[in-house]
Amino acid sequence: MGSQEDFELVPPGSGRMLANVLSGAVLGIDAYVVEVEVDITRGLPAFATVGLPEAAVKESKDRVKAAIKNAGYRFPSDRITVNLAPADIKKEGSGFDLPIALGILAADGALRPERLREYLILGELSLDSRVKPIRGALPTAMTAKEQGLRGLVLPEENGPEAAVVQGIHVLGVRHLSEAVEFLNGERALRPIQVDVESLFSQGAEYDVDFRDVRGQQHVKRALEIASAGGHNVIMVGPPGAGKTMLAKRLPTILPRMTLEESIETTKVFSVSGLMPDQRALISTRPFRSPHHTISDAGLIGGGHIPRPGEVSLSTHGVLFLDEFPEFRKNVLEVLRQPMEDGQVTIARAATSITYPAQFMLVAAMNP
Repeated sequence: MGSQEDFELVPPGSGRMLANVLSGAVLGIDAYVVEVEVDITRGLPAFATVGLPEAAVKESKDRVKAAIKNAGYRFPSDRITVNLAPADIKKEGSGFDLPIALGILAADGALRPERLREYLILGELSLDSRVKPIRGALPTAMTAKEQGLRGLVLPEENGPEAAVVQGIHVLGVRHLSEAVEFLNGERALRPIQVDVESLFSQGAEYDVDFRDVRGQQHVKRALEIASAGGHNVIMVGPPGAGKTMLAKRLPTILPRMTLEESIETTKVFSVSGLMPDQRALISTRPFRSPHHTISDAGLIGGGHIPRPGEVSLSTHGVLFLDEFPEFRKNVLEVLRQPMEDGQVTIARAATSITYPAQFMLVAAMNP
């Protein structure tokens, strides 16, 4: 590859008619590389997206068109075809907005194409061309490193989460024009860096503490033994006895999370879109307390495109089922396999996804 001086931008409308941009998508709690191919041919204005796109991906054409125009660039008045490869896996989410927009600009000659193969790019675009945060930044960064790419270009808000992965350049952008100028060599972006060890230790503080509980010595002794061995617990007592208060404080006496456990838990919350604000890494053991009206799909995961359920969101933590007899029988029955195997496999016609489910079950009920 030659230096940047070897390449010249061509006038928009007369540039190359095909561009390839590397992006990523999440399948389960892991990510895979998606090649966004953009082809512009002469003809009546049209915008087609192929490669099994879901509704949010199909709608990206309207966001991309408005974002390109409002960023001050020309939107081609030709026939545009966008292919998301591999084409046999359903694509969902709004993270393809930014790579599609960059692909259109590259195919139209407004963007140098040579650096598009060095970075994995993803981000949602607003109509005024701002880059908005997406799900799955951490697993996508891990995939970019495994593929030997130079770095990752993504929304600035997702930067600290992706920067947990060491050894690649994580570049945060706030505006479509920033990404264009960087890829054209007109702007320098400083890689986002975080101290993983410091981040891990600083976030390991709980809002509650087991020492808040006064009395109930026999119950506290039982919970301490259960915590030491990772045993499941059921508490029976009248309303107001302190069952819920004890359960909420149980994670505070569990062993501290390892970095591997923290990363796996963060991946589950990241793909679910449940990462806490200003948190790049989850280093406290999760506590999940679903209502007794929850469905079996909500508990173990499911949906058209399978999502993690409460058993996966509580992995390496505590799953608390209050009013235990009120849960439907079929909901409790589906807990059997996750509790035995430490994982849950959700099978659909098109795909089969496995999520982690290593949790400690705590149930509470009235006499």
